Amino acid sequence: MTVTKEEPGEDPGKDPGRDPGEHSGGGDPSGAYVPSPRRIERERYRRARARRATAIAALSTLVTGAALWLVVVSAPGWQRTKETFFDGRYAREAFPKVIEGLWLNVRLLLVCGAAVLVLGMLIAVARTLRGPVFFPVRALAAAYTDFFRGLPLIINLMIVVLGVPALRLQGVTVDPVLLGGTALTLTYSAYVAEVFRAGIESIHPSQRAAARALGLTHRQTLRYVVLPQAVRRQVPPLLNDLVSLQKDTGLVSIGGAVDAVRAADIIVGRSLNYTPYIVAGLVFVALTIPMTRFTDWVTARMDRQRAQGGTI
Repeated sequence: MTVTKEEPGEDPGKDPGRDPGEHSGGGDPSGAYVPSPRRIERERYRRARARRATAIAALSTLVTGAALWLVVVSAPGWQRTKETFFDGRYAREAFPKVIEGLWLNVRLLLVCGAAVLVLGMLIAVARTLRGPVFFPVRALAAAYTDFFRGLPLIINLMIVVLGVPALRLQGVTVDPVLLGGTALTLTYSAYVAEVFRAGIESIHPSQRAAARALGLTHRQTLRYVVLPQAVRRQVPPLLNDLVSLQKDTGLVSIGGAVDAVRAADIIVGRSLNYTPYIVAGLVFVALTIPMTRFTDWVTARMDRQRAQGGTI
């Protein structure tokens, strides 16, 4: 028989890794967890500190807001500015027309967003093709991204929306909505392509080597191993690009398309009051905030997974 020697003063039933101020059984004969007084006090302190921080933040926000309000309303030209930019009568007149035009912006976002993701992925894959035989494809893809990332979006829109109809090509549309959507797709696909390329190049070469060792072809490795990981890693920046695209759909109004911005512009041109622009801006903000918060939530979730060693 083997006898285990106990150290002097050691409690054989005590777990050396357990906090002496916490226990799981306590005096409950059922064995249910009963928090220790130390843990209860610690949780009470944390809740009190959280309430205090919330109260300080709320008070600071109120003070800052009140100070800004006083600065604005005490300005010498506030009354004139209020009549020009914050007239309730023109706001009520513009709101239904702006909402009607916003439906065009939403459709452009959905169609152009899908086209941008597909075209951006194709360009990114073309830029990451290996082997000297694919050099012309890589060069063309690089030239495309460099050109459209350097060209201002407003100039691209003017060239496509105003220049293409001037060519009078047979079978080519002159619809400003379609032409504006094409310009948006050309510009944003260059940005999205670089996002996808960064994700593809972030995959460690050992992933490709392992896939090839298992018998997968280059195409199968790209499709089943590289791209799924690359896309998951680049979800937050992709969502940020879509948020920017949603705002820039308002630029198609330069070609005459009646979207939310153009609807506001028509009323401004008739009334010489700029309140409809404020209404259109607030509508875009209300549409963008949910997408921005969703992007922040996805980013925080992926950061937590990365910190815990989860799949990203």
